[in-house]
Amino acid sequence: MTEQAGGAPPAGVDLDRPSAARVYDFFLGGAHNFEVDRQLAEQIAAMTPHLAETMRAGRAFLRRAVRTLLAEGIDQFLDIGSGIPTVGNVHEVAHAVAPAATVLYVDIDPVAVAHSRSILADVPQAAVIQADLRDPDAICEQAAASGLIDFTRPVAILLAGVTHFIPDADDPQDVLRRLRSRAVPGSHLVISHATFEDQPPEVLAAQRLSARTDTEITLRSKAEIRAMFGDFTILEPGIVHLPLWRPDAPADVDERPERFGAFGGVARRDAAAG
Repeated sequence: MTEQAGGAPPAGVDLDRPSAARVYDFFLGGAHNFEVDRQLAEQIAAMTPHLAETMRAGRAFLRRAVRTLLAEGIDQFLDIGSGIPTVGNVHEVAHAVAPAATVLYVDIDPVAVAHSRSILADVPQAAVIQADLRDPDAICEQAAASGLIDFTRPVAILLAGVTHFIPDADDPQDVLRRLRSRAVPGSHLVISHATFEDQPPEVLAAQRLSARTDTEITLRSKAEIRAMFGDFTILEPGIVHLPLWRPDAPADVDERPERFGAFGGVARRDAAAG
């Protein structure tokens, strides 16, 4: 099996089965994927031709949000649902501006965690833990124990493309409430979430396809996504389709930003928020 330039896989990683994290890495143009992943990615792309663009739009939104938070003085980032931290991920963006910034990645997928540990082995200011977003108390306890996240200081909690994997039965609003409760004033929350609003037919078809997998996506309205921020103060330009959130240049805004099928926003906890 031929592998990409990411090098040999971590010990114990099964290369006979595709990994969702490595498929995502492939769509982003990363190097940590293998032939079995690329074959699945090609099948998915044949059914949903705009999926790779949607993923890249999500990653670009995350990078812009991180740069914004760095400018606000944030120097610690808790990235939950991080996948494999490659291709301009949070620690690369943060360290280009603030080399002392700390980043803790969190993912439930053991394959993503194994690859992440390999990638971050020589990055002292970044690490990864395996945990489930649906157990925010455990995440926060492990984050504090890591020494990379200090919840007595402002922290950025990043939930990029992950909250739509929490089904309604697991009460995502309560999960977010518990996460927000750990953030002191000055902290920020970043969310991008798939939506059914203004969606093209192929994205809705992809959502129906996801219902057959272990990682079903729950599409939600802008109002439901807005509620995940609680009483935090939403930063301008609000909760918008991903390309519309503080684009680097006007030319970067797609003619149909709604076709990417997701909303994104950034919010700050002020003294009175909860």
